[in-house]
Amino acid sequence: LWPWLLASSGLSALVQLVTLPFFPDSPSYLLIQKGNEEACRKAIRKLWGEGDHQAEIDDITKEKGAMASTKTFRVLEVIKERSLRWQLYILMTVMTTLQLCGINAIYFYSFEVFHTAKFEEYLIPYVSLGVGLCECLSSILCSTLIDRFGRKVLLWGGYLLMCSVLALLTMTLSLQHRFFWMHYFSVILIFLFVVFYGIGP
Repeated sequence: LWPWLLASSGLSALVQLVTLPFFPDSPSYLLIQKGNEEACRKAIRKLWGEGDHQAEIDDITKEKGAMASTKTFRVLEVIKERSLRWQLYILMTVMTTLQLCGINAIYFYSFEVFHTAKFEEYLIPYVSLGVGLCECLSSILCSTLIDRFGRKVLLWGGYLLMCSVLALLTMTLSLQHRFFWMHYFSVILIFLFVVFYGIGP
């Protein structure tokens, strides 16, 4: 089954390869990058139908003007620029914590945890698939929550809940030989961790 699941991603790539040449270029790309207003109008008519689309063209023209007046920085210039220092620190912190949050360890050791929890060998790949599906669904849920609570609340809440789950998971894995039900609690914690990861970071 796994080879077929891996090969299925090639199907969407094939569909894109066949259909994308028939899609019109982006109106903003045609006007901003190419400077071709007539092609931009044609693309807008193709995408949104006939009608007066002057307001959209005016917006793209304003965007082009704003981009022209914005200075483009090289990597070293971004690092040296004082006005961008805090944004750079925040970005580096978020990306570092994302790499070190433990999600890779969870995925790496989940098979062993499921095996220790006495799951049948043939069921473990499906449980692992459930973990991936759980992350996918929680990411979709995050897109609806982000407008209500904001990015900062979801980041802090996600990391706080993930730390709590990892602490509990460490405890359950240490006590799994004393209590038979600890294995199942560990599995539940793995699913919870993945949900909090999808909602938060």
